[in-house]
Amino acid sequence: MSWRPQYRSSKFRNVYGKVASREHCFDGIPITKNVHDNHFCAVNARFLAIVTESAGGGSFLVIPLEQTGRIEPNYPKVCGHQGNVLDIKWNPFIENIIASCSEDTSVRIWEIPEGGLKRNMTEAVLELYGHSRRVGLVEWHPTTNNILFSAGYDYKVGGLQDGGVTRMGVSRMGVSPGWEAGTGGAVAGRGAAGELGPVLQEASCKNHRVNRVVFLGSTKRLLTTGVSRWNTRQIALWDQEDLSMPLIEEEIDGLSGLLFPFYDADTHMLYLAGKGDGNIRYYEIGSEKPYLSYLMEFRSPAPQKGLGVMPKHGLDVSACEVFRFYKLITLKGLIEPISMIVPRRSETYQEDIYPMTPGTEPALTPDEWLSGMNRDPILMSLKEGYKKTSKIVFKAPAREKKSVVVNGIDLLENVPPRTENELLRMFFRQQDEIRRLKEELSQKDIRIRQLQLELKNLRNSPKNN
Repeated sequence: MSWRPQYRSSKFRNVYGKVASREHCFDGIPITKNVHDNHFCAVNARFLAIVTESAGGGSFLVIPLEQTGRIEPNYPKVCGHQGNVLDIKWNPFIENIIASCSEDTSVRIWEIPEGGLKRNMTEAVLELYGHSRRVGLVEWHPTTNNILFSAGYDYKVGGLQDGGVTRMGVSRMGVSPGWEAGTGGAVAGRGAAGELGPVLQEASCKNHRVNRVVFLGSTKRLLTTGVSRWNTRQIALWDQEDLSMPLIEEEIDGLSGLLFPFYDADTHMLYLAGKGDGNIRYYEIGSEKPYLSYLMEFRSPAPQKGLGVMPKHGLDVSACEVFRFYKLITLKGLIEPISMIVPRRSETYQEDIYPMTPGTEPALTPDEWLSGMNRDPILMSLKEGYKKTSKIVFKAPAREKKSVVVNGIDLLENVPPRTENELLRMFFRQQDEIRRLKEELSQKDIRIRQLQLELKNLRNSPKNN
């Protein structure tokens, strides 16, 4: 009996990556050169945010998605942090609210105006200080509004609840914390314990050193990326109920860049992208052995600094697009959209590749989640396209006005610049104010002349004689 290879049929076997044309890319962006292991990019259905290189302090750009092409060097930035920005994340339920964390030990919440920025933004709607060292990660809860999680290098985790700060310390910092929608559970690459809750399971595998971890939706499994004892890049699949040993381990290659996993729960596809690589591998996750089936690989000669991911409701369903990356190419100052497309001949809506997906409405309030309640996300259909706008509003707590007056000057409102970047921002702000005042003064002069002329005409009119 001769051996025959077994071919596994899959509707995603021929998925391919399509790079956007140059006019649909974002060019001329000074992408940060920071070597922190993050993506430095966040995307939603309206805006693209990228951490940029800046002299003194930290900043990031927020660009409307329709504003493609070359970005001007003096394009307005969000530049309120005193240290380098390490991570940014959009609120999944309020599309103009973004969170950022920085080396200055702070986490800040920003409200982007309609239509994008018109001038530099330096004032955040909320500033959170609780970490004693730099903050490397922020993440919003996927089913509960206004629950934000942060992880710092002081081995602490912080939480934001409805604009108020809830401190939740941990004994060891999670390298790659993540939320599992529906259960409210969090997982960390190297464990976490403390006020967040008891440790349910802890994995310790000598052959696999974990760098990143991701929940695999409703499959009750986890996938980790890391390195083996021979320093080769490796992935491992774990049973969420039993972390004593991985279900499978698979070596990828011998490169040194960190592997980032991206999981699409709707199509059960896993994407692996290495930092500094030009390729993106993708697999299909199954419920039976071998659990992980290799599909294909997208290849590109340009190395990637990081990748932003478009939410499902922002995809182009008419083109059978199931995933979209925004690739950061530092050498070219370019953000390149890459669409993962399922080839189909029919132009009708493909229900088999677009099941009901988590929408833009929260399933829980912060109080319900903190009381221990869990609920599956509210699903939406992509058949009619995404048109619904969220009516949820971010409420920041009222701040107490404090003042320290010396010689008639409030020192807290008039803080002298401490860095060159702050000095430049203050200079340009004063120039704008001087320009506005000059225009206002000239308009008033014109109005005064008009009134004087009208008064002269009234005095010289025949009726007055």
